[in-house]
Amino acid sequence: MKKIIVSLVLISSLLQARADEGMWLPMLLGQQVYSDMVKRGLKLTKEQLYSVNKSSLKDAILIFGGGCTGEIVSDKGLIFTNHHCGYDAIANASSVEHNYLRDGFYAYNMGQEIQSKLTVQFLDKIIDVTKEVEDGVKGLNWADRTKKMTDVYKVITDKVLDKDNGITGRVYSMFKGNQYLMYTYKTYRDIRLVGAPPESVGKFGGDTDNWEWPRHTGDFSIFRVYGTKDGKPAEFSSENIPLKPKAFLPVSIKGIKDGDYAMIYGYPGGTNRYETSYGIKLKNEIENPSLVGLRDMRLKYMHEQMIKDPAVKLKLASNYAGVANYWKFFDGETKQLVKFKTYDQKQAYEKNFSTWAAGKNAYSTIMTDYEANYAAWTPYAKQRQYLIEGILGSPLATYASSLQGVEAALVKTGMTGADITKAVAAADASRKVYMEAADRISDEKIVAAAAMSYYNDVDKSQHPIGFYEKMKATYGPLNDENTYKKWAANLFATTMILDDAKWASFIANPNAVTLQADPAFDYATAFTKSYNGKYASLYTVFVNKNSELGRAYLKGIMEKDPVAAAKMYPDANFSMRVSFGNVKSYAPRDAVKYDYVTTSKGLLEKYVAGDYEFDLPAKQVELLKKKDFGQYIDKSRNDLVVGFITTNDITGGNSGSPVIDGNGNLIGLAFDGNYEALSHKIAFDKDLNRTICVDVRYVLWCVDKLGGAKNIIDELKLVR
Repeated sequence: MKKIIVSLVLISSLLQARADEGMWLPMLLGQQVYSDMVKRGLKLTKEQLYSVNKSSLKDAILIFGGGCTGEIVSDKGLIFTNHHCGYDAIANASSVEHNYLRDGFYAYNMGQEIQSKLTVQFLDKIIDVTKEVEDGVKGLNWADRTKKMTDVYKVITDKVLDKDNGITGRVYSMFKGNQYLMYTYKTYRDIRLVGAPPESVGKFGGDTDNWEWPRHTGDFSIFRVYGTKDGKPAEFSSENIPLKPKAFLPVSIKGIKDGDYAMIYGYPGGTNRYETSYGIKLKNEIENPSLVGLRDMRLKYMHEQMIKDPAVKLKLASNYAGVANYWKFFDGETKQLVKFKTYDQKQAYEKNFSTWAAGKNAYSTIMTDYEANYAAWTPYAKQRQYLIEGILGSPLATYASSLQGVEAALVKTGMTGADITKAVAAADASRKVYMEAADRISDEKIVAAAAMSYYNDVDKSQHPIGFYEKMKATYGPLNDENTYKKWAANLFATTMILDDAKWASFIANPNAVTLQADPAFDYATAFTKSYNGKYASLYTVFVNKNSELGRAYLKGIMEKDPVAAAKMYPDANFSMRVSFGNVKSYAPRDAVKYDYVTTSKGLLEKYVAGDYEFDLPAKQVELLKKKDFGQYIDKSRNDLVVGFITTNDITGGNSGSPVIDGNGNLIGLAFDGNYEALSHKIAFDKDLNRTICVDVRYVLWCVDKLGGAKNIIDELKLVR
C-alpha cells in the first residue's frame, strides 16, 4: 500500500487534490471540480448544485443546532439528521416515565410533534468580502489586527442584518486569512421533534463500534421546521405552520453498488491540513495523550453510575456521548499520525519550502519563527490540557469557576447593587441548570482523580500556589489516592453549591467572604486564576503568532505553485462545503477486505440481549429474523442494508449530512469516519479514508416497520 497522502503541504504535487479529497466551496464547484464530478458519475448541472437566483441543492441543506448538518426531505419542512445530533433534544423531551431516548418516539400526526430549543440555519448566499476586511485592518500589526477583527466583521455583517426575516451574516477566514467570505443565513427557531429510533438502534455498538467499520448503527433522527404563515422565522407558536422549503431531497430506495457516485453537502467543523511538523509533534507528544487519558478517567466514573441507574443514565447521556466521541478520535488520530510518519513527511516538505523561500524576505524565516514559537509555549501545553480536560472536566468545578462573575461584582471597585443582583440572579439560574444535570457520585470521583493527576503529571512549578500544600496539611500525603478521596468527599459535603439552604442564604445576602471560603469555589478558582494570571497571555501570544505565520506560510505555498493553487480548497471551518467520491470497499491491512455495505445479518450477529451497547428492541429482532424488509429490501442480497461507506472527505460537523447520488437523490446520512484514517483532520488518505453512512433504506425501515410511522414515509418523495 502507498504511504498516506499527508495534506496539501507535504509535496508540491499535493496541491493538485485527488478527486475524493477536498471540502470544496459550493460557489466555486463550477470553476474548480465540476468536470471531475461529472467523470465520477454526477448527472446534475452546475446551477443545480449551487445557485443564488434559483433553487439548488444548497437550499435543502441546513445547519442543525449548534454543530451538525441536516437536510430537508419533504415539501413540509421535514428534516433528517443523525440521532446523535438530535440527542439533546430527545433527552430533553424525555422523562423517566416517557423515556423517548430509551424507547424511541414517532409523531403519527403533526399535533404530536414535540417542541425543542433547537434552531436551524439555511444558507442564502456567499459573498467575497476580502477587500472590506483588509481595508478595515490596513496598516495594523498582527496583535492589533486580531483585536480589531471582530469589529471589522460586525461592520460587514451589519449591512445584511435583517432581524424581522431572521437574516444574519457570518464572515469566515479562508486559507488562514488570505481570503474572507461572508455566508448569509436565515435562522428558524421553531423546530419540533418528529421521530427517533430507540437509543439501542440510534447508538447501536456504542463506544466499542465508534469510529469503526463494519458498522450497524441506525444513526438518524427526524425533526420539522416551522415558520409563520408567510414563511418567516418565529418563536414556537401553535399558529406556526410547516415551512415550505425552496428545495428538498427526493429519497432513493433503489439501492447502491460498489463504485456508485456519492456527494456530500454539509458543514465540516474543522481541519488543519496545513499544520506544520511542530504542531504535529506537540499534538502527538502532549496534547492528545493528555486529553485521551483524562477523558478516559471521566468516562470510567460516569459509566459506573450510568449502568446502575436509568435516571442517571438519562441525566448524563448527552455529556457522556460528547466526551466519549473525541476521546476515541484523538487516540486514533495520534496512532495514525505516528503510523504513517506524518511528522517526518511534514519536515521534508518544510525543508523543501525553506529552500524555495531562501532570499525571499516575506518567507525566509517562517520555519525558524515557527520553531521558536512552539519552543516558547510547549513547556506550558500540558497544564492547559489538564486544566480544561481534568480540573474543568468536573461539572461542579466548571460551575464553581463561573461564580467568578459574582465575585467580581462583590469586590471590584465601582460595582453597584444592581450589578450584584444581576450577577447573583444569573448564577442562580445557572445553578438550576447545573443541578438538573449533576451526578454527585461520579463527579466526586472525577474531582479527586483530576486533582491527583494534575499534581502528579504537571510540572510542580506550574501548580497553583499553596493549593496542594493546604491539602497535604489537612488530608495527608499527596502521593496517596486516599488523600484526594477524603478531600473531595469533604468538598462535596460542605460546598454551598450542593446545599439548597446554604445557597438560598448566600443569594439572599451575597458576600465575598462566604463565596471565597466555599471549598468548591476555592478549588476551581485556584487553578483557573493561576492559569489566567500566568499562562493565558502566553497562550494568546502563541496562537496569534501561529496565525500570523500560518497566513504567510500558506500565501507562500500558493505563490510557490500558482497553477496548482487555483485548485485548492480551504480548511474546514463550519462553512458549507461539498465533497464527492464513490461508494467503495477497502482493504485496511493484509488479508482483510471490507465490503461496502453492512446488512441486518451482521446486525443480528452483533446483537446481545440486555447488553449496554449491543442490545436491540425485541420487535426489531423478530422482524429481522422473519426477513420482513418490505419495499426497503436489497434484492441483490435478499437482505436489509444497514450502512455503507464512501470515499468522501468529511469531518466533525458533517454529522447528519446527506449522502446524495448522481441524480440528486438522498441515499444515506453520513455519521462517522473509519479508525484507519482518523488522522483526516491533518492528513487525508486516498486509500484508507472512508465515510460511514446509514443507508436511507434502513432509516425508512425503522420508521415504517419498527416505528409504525407510515405517515412520515407517505410525506417523502420516494425514488424507486
